[in-house]
Amino acid sequence: MKLVGKYVDKSGAGYVNLRPEDDEDMWHLYNIIQQGDLVRAPAIRRVQNVSATGSTESHRVKLNLTIKVSRVEFSSSGAPSSSADQASSPVGSSSAAPTSTAALHISGPVASENRHVKMGAFHTLDIESNRDVRIEKVDGWDSVALARVEESCVPGRGAEVGAVVCGEGTAAFCLLSQHMTLVTHRISVPIPRKASAPGTSQYEKAMARFYATLYDAFVRHIPYTSPSLRAIVLASPGWVREGVFNAMMVEAGRRGDKTLSKALREKTVKVHVSSAHVHSLVEVLKSPEIVAQLKETKFAREGIVLDKFFKMLGVDEMRAWYGPDHVRLAADRGAIGTLLISDELFRSSNSDSASDPKLRKTYVELVEGVQQKGAEVVMFSSMHESGQQLNQLTGIAAILTFPLDVEVVEAEEREAGEEERRQQEAKTLDGGG
Repeated sequence: MKLVGKYVDKSGAGYVNLRPEDDEDMWHLYNIIQQGDLVRAPAIRRVQNVSATGSTESHRVKLNLTIKVSRVEFSSSGAPSSSADQASSPVGSSSAAPTSTAALHISGPVASENRHVKMGAFHTLDIESNRDVRIEKVDGWDSVALARVEESCVPGRGAEVGAVVCGEGTAAFCLLSQHMTLVTHRISVPIPRKASAPGTSQYEKAMARFYATLYDAFVRHIPYTSPSLRAIVLASPGWVREGVFNAMMVEAGRRGDKTLSKALREKTVKVHVSSAHVHSLVEVLKSPEIVAQLKETKFAREGIVLDKFFKMLGVDEMRAWYGPDHVRLAADRGAIGTLLISDELFRSSNSDSASDPKLRKTYVELVEGVQQKGAEVVMFSSMHESGQQLNQLTGIAAILTFPLDVEVVEAEEREAGEEERRQQEAKTLDGGG
């Protein structure tokens, strides 16, 4: 993401001009833009002109429109499947980064005058890569939104891990960046059971087809030549990953692809997982090999912190709290050491079911309050498997610095509420007397 322009005063009023460049930038915009914001971006609008004779003429006009946001929709790029009979890549081919295919649609009434479009007319902006987007927040920019803008504009980002989660005959190709897990491709090759001698022959032929299909798909969908790619993960149950690695090394040597051979030798990490499904990436990110290699990355940190929370929940549940109400109680007592919070909670105002901007404000205040007390705040991306797991736990949790009994704290809160009510009643009686 490029920061084209920015003006935000001390009160939070102002605007930011951003230029998205890839899928992850679209995801950042989806998290930055909220209901009620004013967004200006290029648009194409069909305009009708009526001539003096009464005939109408319709044509498309390219213009810049400003709308007041009522709805934001994001869809990530799909993961097409392929089978063993697809055409192979040319010998010695090199990989290229996948094209930007994420879509961001922003809908709302037109909020600034335009000679082609009436004020209040409804329009949907289709945000495109390398096109400037101006965002102005009517209620002001809060600390979480500004932090997201700064984080999105850090240079040198991109996919840091290319992962292939495979089983016998199946493979899913994934790219992991700071905020997204993108499944770029899937393959499936029928594999007969390994039984009798004739069956073994059929099995070996099917596995050879699988390895050839996987190699071609890897070259197309994993950007192994990218300098930002820090690791290539081959994950599988059993020993499939060993067979995949050996087959790819042999095929790269046969095709004379020295770049791929070097990348496989230097960057490959083979990890055992319990199943050949994409959700096994959570296990991958917790493996010692990956933790040692990627401990500085955001998504690895998410996996480590979430694993620490679950372990704490198992051994000392009084130091592992989750749910908005309980976490706020722990924050009021200064007990939070690490706050785990999903970015999905800050997008609540985008959904039809929770259109109250006050909800976002409460979470912003919670994050700011916890940070002021010296606690660590880990913002989880809901596009990572770890973020999806946290969302199943209400999207917010905390590791406490000292144990607190939930029942005791709730009793204290009830008692404090009753005492406050009695004082209010006493003041009312005194005022009446």
